[in-house]
Amino acid sequence: MMDPWLVFAALTIGAAVTYTWRAVGVALAGRIDPEGVVIDWVGCVAYALLAGLICRMIVLPIGPLAEATLEARLGAVGIALVVYFGGGRRLLLGVVSGSLALMGLAAWLGP
Repeated sequence: MMDPWLVFAALTIGAAVTYTWRAVGVALAGRIDPEGVVIDWVGCVAYALLAGLICRMIVLPIGPLAEATLEARLGAVGIALVVYFGGGRRLLLGVVSGSLALMGLAAWLGP
């Protein structure tokens, strides 16, 4: 069993680190230009990470998604993109159509 003081010390240190970074964020938030190059760079990095994760989910999936064939996954992405752009860029419409397409193509093409 762990010493209660050790647990308390670990929680205190963890909270101190978390709140320190939050305080730094609050202090800097008013000084950052929302139209500046730093925010543009952060946005680009966020989009690149999201694109990489989505590509990995399609090409090298894990879990239940790995049971669907690559053709089914690529076909579902294609259908979702066509419906998304053809339907006036409605995200919910694209996500629902892609999900339904994946279920249908996975059942039709088989494992």
